[in-house]
Amino acid sequence: MNLWWALPVALALFLVSCGCSRLGWLLGRRRLQRYGEGANEGLGAVDGAIFGLMGLLIAFTFTGAASRFDHRRDLIREEVNAIGTAWLRLDLLAPPSRSEVQTLMRAYVDQRIATHREMTDLEATNQASHRAAQIQAHMWTRLQEAVRTETSLPLTQAVLPAVNDMFDAGTTRVLAAEQHPPPAIYLTLIVLVLVTAFLTGFGQSKATRQSMLHLFGFAVTTTLALCLILDLEYPRLGLIRVAGADQALIDLRASMD
Repeated sequence: MNLWWALPVALALFLVSCGCSRLGWLLGRRRLQRYGEGANEGLGAVDGAIFGLMGLLIAFTFTGAASRFDHRRDLIREEVNAIGTAWLRLDLLAPPSRSEVQTLMRAYVDQRIATHREMTDLEATNQASHRAAQIQAHMWTRLQEAVRTETSLPLTQAVLPAVNDMFDAGTTRVLAAEQHPPPAIYLTLIVLVLVTAFLTGFGQSKATRQSMLHLFGFAVTTTLALCLILDLEYPRLGLIRVAGADQALIDLRASMD
């Protein structure tokens, strides 16, 4: 799955928006011809209310998408820091256990990288996430066994919480990636865009020819705004990426070898 499907959807939204605007102009012209110059008087308040509602919804949706985008980047850095701390704490374990747990951690980090790298392939993402969960369970069991052989309480208090924080950071990041607005929000936004497109055309009905600049300009700007919101909301599937933050985890994994 990727956002290439958004291209035909964006094109369809653009064309339907243009059609709604044109339909509004045609109906407005017919209304003027039937009822005269005063037929469309007093409609500005309704138009303004609907335009304002659309603008507010776009602003709130965009702000939420941008906030979640920044939050996901912050969570990547937090997971990298947690993994780095846990990796250093493993050096406190005795050599036999240390080597085995470090091997498991390398495999765990590999699967964590694969989980988010393969987001365009849902099946591959689920497989990588499942393998990471299996390695996590095995690693925790083996770590508990290794700690039981140690007589130093400070060592136990240093290693186990660090590894637990690493697991928590990974879980938090997965949950954050799945947080999106309800589909009803996007459906409402699309409906408002089409309604406002209709009203913009209706408002131009006093002109004998509809302004193509305004018709296409409105359709382009609203379509781009919706596409940008979707791109921010799904940063691994479109043009906007979090590759810079991902690289920190990849570099950390390379330092483990």
